[in-house]
Amino acid sequence: MIILIGAILATFPLRMYMRIFLKSWLPRLIAVLVGVCVPNGVAAGAGKPHYVVTNDDTPPALATSATFYTVGANGLLNMKAKVLAGRGGIAGGYFAANRVSVLNSGNAQCVYTSQALTGEIEGIAINTLEIGGHAVGSSKDTGASNGVGLAMNAKYLYASFTDSSMIGTFRVRPGCTLTFVGDITVGGLQGGVIDGMAIRGNVMVVTYGDNSIESFNISGGVPVSNGDEQNSTGSRGGNTYPSGVDITQDGHFAIFGDTSPFTIVEVSDISSGKLTPTVVYHLGKGINSSNVLLSPDESLLYISNNQSGTLTAAFFDKSTGKLSKGCVSRPLKGFDADWSYVASLALDQTTGTGGVVYVAEYGAPSSIGMINVKSAGGKCTLTESSHSPVSDPNSPGLLSIGAFPPRPF
Repeated sequence: MIILIGAILATFPLRMYMRIFLKSWLPRLIAVLVGVCVPNGVAAGAGKPHYVVTNDDTPPALATSATFYTVGANGLLNMKAKVLAGRGGIAGGYFAANRVSVLNSGNAQCVYTSQALTGEIEGIAINTLEIGGHAVGSSKDTGASNGVGLAMNAKYLYASFTDSSMIGTFRVRPGCTLTFVGDITVGGLQGGVIDGMAIRGNVMVVTYGDNSIESFNISGGVPVSNGDEQNSTGSRGGNTYPSGVDITQDGHFAIFGDTSPFTIVEVSDISSGKLTPTVVYHLGKGINSSNVLLSPDESLLYISNNQSGTLTAAFFDKSTGKLSKGCVSRPLKGFDADWSYVASLALDQTTGTGGVVYVAEYGAPSSIGMINVKSAGGKCTLTESSHSPVSDPNSPGLLSIGAFPPRPF
């Protein structure tokens, strides 16, 4: 019965929980916010900035923000700044619609965050931690239902507007600014709306939250369908469907994290430039696997077990696309007591296994979990840091985080 309930809950947006959280936590959240308007923590140092950043997704009763944490030795986090980003959060939405996107290309060093109610996208300059750009799409480009997900390369940023199931294309400009190019309307074979999204090279891969997946050619900027929309292999058994997506560095494989009562991941060979039928991997008993992230060396796939409060690492063979069971963390501290779900992932290091995995923990207030990774000889361990979790008092529903500098691909 518990697994069944978990599977049912996974199909609904987290926005439904917003009223409960705000009713019980809003008074104390306001008090906390007063205390954190002045940045605290330690500076990033004389070297290149190193941050973990959140989209705080605060509902419109309060100004929403992005919170920046400096990353110190052993991946330890210290809050540095709260950057106000207008009003328009919903404290919820799809797990896989990541509302933080990071750019590190030449002189362009930016963090972009989206606001669900208004569809606005803010570009924050890493060197100043100030808003450098502000952009909106068309009048239909909003995400009040389930958020606005982001994915990007050095030339374009793409936004998934869940209200209209549109993908908006924005041209990246100097100073972390954006110029709106246009929209396309997309949808799943069963009527699902845009959910997860990832790009590599000239290929964009998306999920629709209704069993179906599709790829697009983005060589010209605005996505053009490759005509390969299909239901995933895993969804044929029912009770599971692709949600999150990552793509290997060489663009050979697309990896889908499924919303499911178990840890299920699917892999499609996209070396032809199009999706092929997915291969299904059963990797554990953790409830839900909607967020996935490859390690920088592609030896491990990190998986958020969204509804059991754990992190799974599976071994990945980047030459064959095959996955095998690795290791699972214990339930992270505070699960079911201080917070309710784990969501998007970020990494401390840009090489090897990533060193420390950061996990968004959805609560009121929210937090960031810190899990140390060890991998050698075909075995791995995931151990939560003694300094974990780190509070994000600015968020009543944290789902999206990112890291600067980002993973190289």
